[in-house]
Amino acid sequence: MLNWRRDPDYEQRVMQHEQRMLLHDQQMLLHEQRMKQLESDILRVRSDSERSKERTKLIEKETEQLRQEAEQLRRENAREKALSASIRQLCFPPESSSIPQTSIEPGSTPSLPS
Repeated sequence: MLNWRRDPDYEQRVMQHEQRMLLHDQQMLLHEQRMKQLESDILRVRSDSERSKERTKLIEKETEQLRQEAEQLRRENAREKALSASIRQLCFPPESSSIPQTSIEPGSTPSLPS
């Protein structure tokens, strides 16, 4: 007959192995969760980046439109200033005063006040 003895540490090693396997499984689950979270974060960042690019394009377009409008307003203001100056010059010449002047016909002499 065989002289067989049970290994006294066998049960302990089996339990340690099972504990390591459980710990490993838990770590794998945590790793998978973390990977899913990272993938989700990557998709969110990409989406945010695309929206940011679209907003940047829109802002650039609006900025250019505002520049064009500002330039048009500058031109209109310059034109209005020139028209206003012409109106003042034509309607209110510098030699005008509150006393109406008498016109002098060619060939006549101005009368002197007495």
